[in-house]
Amino acid sequence: MNETRYAEPNGRRLADVIAEIKDELKEFPQTRVQMFSAEMKEKLDRSKSAAIYGGLALVLLATAYLLLTLALVGLVAVVFWGSPYAWFLGFLIVGMAWAILGGMLALIAKRSFRGFTPERTIKVLKQDKVWLQKEAANQL
Repeated sequence: MNETRYAEPNGRRLADVIAEIKDELKEFPQTRVQMFSAEMKEKLDRSKSAAIYGGLALVLLATAYLLLTLALVGLVAVVFWGSPYAWFLGFLIVGMAWAILGGMLALIAKRSFRGFTPERTIKVLKQDKVWLQKEAANQL
């Protein structure tokens, strides 16, 4: 007799509904964390080549700067040899050339890292929010 008093309109007992909600609340964060970690692992695997390109770009820029800058500056300074600013102009021109090349390589590496956010996880969490709001409204 007491059981019918606590029965919901759909025929389920309140204790069963609460137990189900409790189980779902335990399972909910676990599945979301698993989804997030799987998606991030997938994106990290895909971005390894981008990291390699970025690292190679840095190594090449540093090596090129150290090995060729003085030689090129000397070559450019010879062009302006009569000017008291020959070395300044040589350093300026070569520095600008390296900055342009380094910037282009950095842009290539940056484009490879685009789309690094966990979009599927965010989409599912938004859908979960809508579902929870509807369920809360139905229970009231």
